[in-house]
Amino acid sequence: MALDFAAGCLGGVAGVLVGHPFDTVKVRLQVQNSDQPRYRGTVHCFRSIIKQESVFGLYKGIGSPMMGLTFINAIVFGVQGNTMRYLESDTPLNQFLAGAAAGGIQCVICCPMELAKTRMQLQGMGEYQVKSKVYKNSVDCLFRIYRKHGIRGINKGMVTTVLREIPAFGFYFLTYDCLTRALNCEPGASFIIPKLLFAGGMSGIASWISTYPIDVIKSRLQADGVGGINQYNSIWDCVLQSYKKEGWHVFARGLTSTLLRAFPVNAATFATVTLFLMYSRAEEECKELETASAIQQHSSL
Repeated sequence: MALDFAAGCLGGVAGVLVGHPFDTVKVRLQVQNSDQPRYRGTVHCFRSIIKQESVFGLYKGIGSPMMGLTFINAIVFGVQGNTMRYLESDTPLNQFLAGAAAGGIQCVICCPMELAKTRMQLQGMGEYQVKSKVYKNSVDCLFRIYRKHGIRGINKGMVTTVLREIPAFGFYFLTYDCLTRALNCEPGASFIIPKLLFAGGMSGIASWISTYPIDVIKSRLQADGVGGINQYNSIWDCVLQSYKKEGWHVFARGLTSTLLRAFPVNAATFATVTLFLMYSRAEEECKELETASAIQQHSSL
């Protein structure tokens, strides 16, 4: 149980370091003004941020996911591992259910974390009237939102977060389980690290594709109100306004940068988690064998 949580922490750190620049680009593209778009696409967005804000601009808001994802991944992999032990049989359906359960529970941390991350990533964008540095850091951001709007304010976007995370994590663990079985990723197998990286990366892609339109709506709702301007009255109002103004393609905005991010992030996350668990469990088994051997030798004396 403790190993699942520790592995999740390490995997979370690895994933954030690899993927945060892609996430910044994704959010900027998702919420930019369609009448006067600031960025022409993923590559242009990357170049513009680096040119105008330096490479550190790509890491705006990293404090929130770095703190949050450590706990989130600990929760996700801990809950998923323990749910699988409770369900007993290792079937594809149980992998999906265990992943879905983990996804639902971690929303308590994920929603406020992503709200702070989104607000931090939008600092400096003229159309959101946050040209100046409004928030010092992610903690200051959440504190200011809480002081002004209370618990409801820091949980803005919770419903869409839950709608996204439950199926997304179900597909996440289901895909990883199916691919690792098909690729024979058992301990001691040849080329295990490339196989784990590939399985993890594809799991992340499958997870995002399954719920991406919901993520667009979540980002827009969490960005709503920045600069004192509120555009949406509800989730459905956000869906309708977005569709009427920009058509169906709006629900795929930022998908390219998201998938570019999803592969390396989840490759790093899952490979780190799996290798840590393999190594730790192998050590535990060796210690158990040594203990059993010592007991047997002592009893034979």
